[in-house]
Amino acid sequence: MTARKRAPSDATAAAAAAAATQPKSQETTTAASATTTDPPIAPPKSGTILKLSLLLIVPYAYLILFHYRVDGDLKRSILINAALSLAGFFVTRTLIPVASRYVLRRGLFGYDINKKGTPQGSVKVGRAFHRPESLGIAVGIVFLVLAIIFQYFNFTSDSNWLVEYNAALASICFMTLLGFVDDVLDVPWRVKLILPSFAALPLLMAYAGHTTIIIPKPLIPYVGLEVLDLGWIYKLYMWLLAVFCTNSINIHAGLNGLEVGQTVVIASAILIHNAMQIGASTDSEYKQAHAFSIYLVQPLLATSLALLSYNWYPSSVFVGDTYTYFAGMTMAVVGILGHFSCETLLIFFIPQVLNFLLSLPQLSGYVKCPRHRLPRFDPQTGLLTGTNDGTVVNLFLRQFGRMSEKSLCILLLIFQAIGCCFCFVLRWFLAGWYK
Repeated sequence: MTARKRAPSDATAAAAAAAATQPKSQETTTAASATTTDPPIAPPKSGTILKLSLLLIVPYAYLILFHYRVDGDLKRSILINAALSLAGFFVTRTLIPVASRYVLRRGLFGYDINKKGTPQGSVKVGRAFHRPESLGIAVGIVFLVLAIIFQYFNFTSDSNWLVEYNAALASICFMTLLGFVDDVLDVPWRVKLILPSFAALPLLMAYAGHTTIIIPKPLIPYVGLEVLDLGWIYKLYMWLLAVFCTNSINIHAGLNGLEVGQTVVIASAILIHNAMQIGASTDSEYKQAHAFSIYLVQPLLATSLALLSYNWYPSSVFVGDTYTYFAGMTMAVVGILGHFSCETLLIFFIPQVLNFLLSLPQLSGYVKCPRHRLPRFDPQTGLLTGTNDGTVVNLFLRQFGRMSEKSLCILLLIFQAIGCCFCFVLRWFLAGWYK
């Protein structure tokens, strides 16, 4: 989550004074006196992103291209989508520096208090250390353009999937808009929690898929059914899943690269899962459902990697709630329309589920909740110390001791990857027995 406040409109000095009295992790400050000659942001960390891309994408590419015999037409659509996604990576990478200048001119910039007391966390004359905020808007725009262009290559006017595809894009677009509004207006937490409810409406209204679940085999003798039709309860589950995924990315944040990093890891796991399901199934409708998921996740992964090249430690841009809402809603949509089992997507989100459970006492008001539940930074050592706030970030610092922001982020992303791997191991172990 990106913390922010509105600054007085007279001068940058007033913004600095306000920031000193109310520190925040990645504050967005609106300053009317923003200059029109903003310094360029740091160049992208291309080497890091290349290594990460190879690590995450090669297993998926191997499954789709070599390991499984995928139908020719289906493989063609996946490869066209992949080519568009690759183009989207370079477009996003080029667009972010341009967009950063515009948001700086409008006064949307942040201060990184995980580096407070160092030059990177200070407010300097000339805005040299200001971090442009809400750069998730660039990712959202490129993603939506790619998804719309892809319709020309894959869907016909009478396609059964076209209505749900456009409904998915409408929900993602709606959530991106609401995220940007949040970045600009600083919406209160009680309102943040319900924003995804409205964005999910196009998807819920257009959904024409099944509303059934497969009963686990050990429970069939007790339930008396192999398949249970939940009806409206299934749509309630869809709605709750959309709300959870969107907010869970938003509250598991506060470190350079964490918001985008967790999205990249989960998106990679979703792609591998889809490839495995397509390769193992003989049901054409089931294959199309998982291919539908791939069509949305590939551009999400490509554009997110482009953003991560600027957001990785030390970050030169902040993603804002625009990105966290956009990414969360996209992954909820692909899980729902890709007909994932109820457990699969939630297991991919194990760190987010744990973070949500730790956060419940504070978010519910039972325990006092500070505005920003962030670790303490020691400018002398450059290390973070965990607080008693209920977040996974602070939990890891309390359990593993003080560490740098970069090391902590890497550890959290490894934990995310372990959770995704656990899901695959669990599905393999329970195959044929559980369902």
